Amino acid sequence: MKSLKLAIAGLGAIGSDVARRIDAGAIAGISLAAISARDRNKAARTVETFRAPPAVVGLADLADIADVVVESLPSSQFAAVAGPAVRKGRIFMPLSVGALLDHMDLVEQARTTGARIIVPTGALLGLDAVRAAAEGNIASVTIITRKPPAGLAGAPLLVARGVSVDGLKEPLKVFAGSAREAIAGFPANVNVAVALSLAGIGPDRTRVEVWADPTVTRNTHTIALKSDSSDLTMTIENIPSEENPRTGKITALSVLAALRRLTAPLVVGS
Repeated sequence: MKSLKLAIAGLGAIGSDVARRIDAGAIAGISLAAISARDRNKAARTVETFRAPPAVVGLADLADIADVVVESLPSSQFAAVAGPAVRKGRIFMPLSVGALLDHMDLVEQARTTGARIIVPTGALLGLDAVRAAAEGNIASVTIITRKPPAGLAGAPLLVARGVSVDGLKEPLKVFAGSAREAIAGFPANVNVAVALSLAGIGPDRTRVEVWADPTVTRNTHTIALKSDSSDLTMTIENIPSEENPRTGKITALSVLAALRRLTAPLVVGS
């Protein structure tokens, strides 16, 4: 299998972790070719100690250099990297998968250009089982997300409603609705719900609850699915990243696992 050049858009908690591991040779057949970040000077300083420092370029230039483009950006910058990657027929891995709902035309465009949009599982579990159930008939899917209050502070929906999660003494349900509604109100918190919806019955039928819970120290997601092939209940408790409590440490590892599938001679899981 040929070697692949990787580009990473965004050097936050996830992007920087993936970049360091790829530079260190974590995955045979994949090399780090380019990065892009809002602060280019800071990004250049970050990678100057790498074994093979990648090029530091603009978002639109990543697809000119790499075969695979990983997006780890604020959702407002999603289109700037997604559009060029799909137009040029690259493998595009979005982590701001919620933003994909506003750009589903990219899926049709990928059919023409030969691009592939691969959404890593991220801080979730069981998407293989959900995809399998979706080959039959799924009656319902619900995801309940519980996060320490600090991980939800500043979410647009909470700000708009004047809801404070500071000093909570007991769990507070701050949202209930569809995955599409959830990502609009919590764009940095519930990308997992959108990933789940795309694997299953879509963003309008997938139900979401979001809880600010001072009794938990980990970002916790519980999925309940009912279908004609199986009923599933799955829970994952993710250790928050020290750099960004809104995301879990496992998210960067999930990106690595998705990248490894691109070159591995053996792939386990559907």
